[in-house]
Amino acid sequence: MPPVLPMLISIPHGGIGIPDEARERVALGITALSYYSDPFSGRLFGFEEKVRAVMGASVSRVIVDLNRPPYHLPPRRRDGVVKFRTSLGDPVWKDGMQPDIQVIHRLLMHHYFPYHAEIDMLLESEKIAVALDCHSMVPVGLPGQPDEGKARPLICLSNNGDSVGNPRSGVLCTCPPRWISVLAEMFREHFPGERSVAINHPFSGGFISNAHYWHKGIPWVQIEVNRSLYEEEGSSPAHGSLVDLKRLKSLSESIWEVLERWYHEVVEGEPDPDLSSWG
Repeated sequence: MPPVLPMLISIPHGGIGIPDEARERVALGITALSYYSDPFSGRLFGFEEKVRAVMGASVSRVIVDLNRPPYHLPPRRRDGVVKFRTSLGDPVWKDGMQPDIQVIHRLLMHHYFPYHAEIDMLLESEKIAVALDCHSMVPVGLPGQPDEGKARPLICLSNNGDSVGNPRSGVLCTCPPRWISVLAEMFREHFPGERSVAINHPFSGGFISNAHYWHKGIPWVQIEVNRSLYEEEGSSPAHGSLVDLKRLKSLSESIWEVLERWYHEVVEGEPDPDLSSWG
């Protein structure tokens, strides 16, 4: 059996659970929650037997978004840690039953902060060489987003840098530019075509990869996979995520093939990168 690689996989948006604190307030059904999550991402990135640690969440991202700063609160933040409306504008909460600050505090204490504390603990105790924050994305930019109405790449890799992974002025990259550049080239071998793989577009990295790189200095890459690679047409809040399980399995195998090769050819050869040279 191949050795387990010193990677941490974070899958923060795959859950569809509704916490007890919010159960009577939520307007959305399980079908809609499954659509608004990263559907089947636990199976897509479920490499538990191949890496040192896999972190997954049971709570729906619509209820508690683990990839947002804890101070991005409603109603000021539309797409913050707790949301009042979905990405398509549907109300999350029943009329007049939006959570107040006390309920939001309980949600964060019970579901948000424990996830981040567990990541910090695993980064230390498991001697992780690189961490990956793994997501799926809808094929076309959603209303109100910078890429609204535009087709998205099949794979988006993020390190908080520019379009080739180099640092932006005044901003820390979460992994060396060479690491993300080589990873992009390896993904392009599996997903050829113009603009099939992009770096830091449409997403440059979220709170998890940025915050935990700051905490521990261990490199992070955020990975976004286009749902068109495994999801059938007709997926919607009304019908849920219509997943082709054969395509999902094949895609998962391709992703692991890329990550395993990348680790051995790039990360393993530079286990303690010089932070001053790329951050």
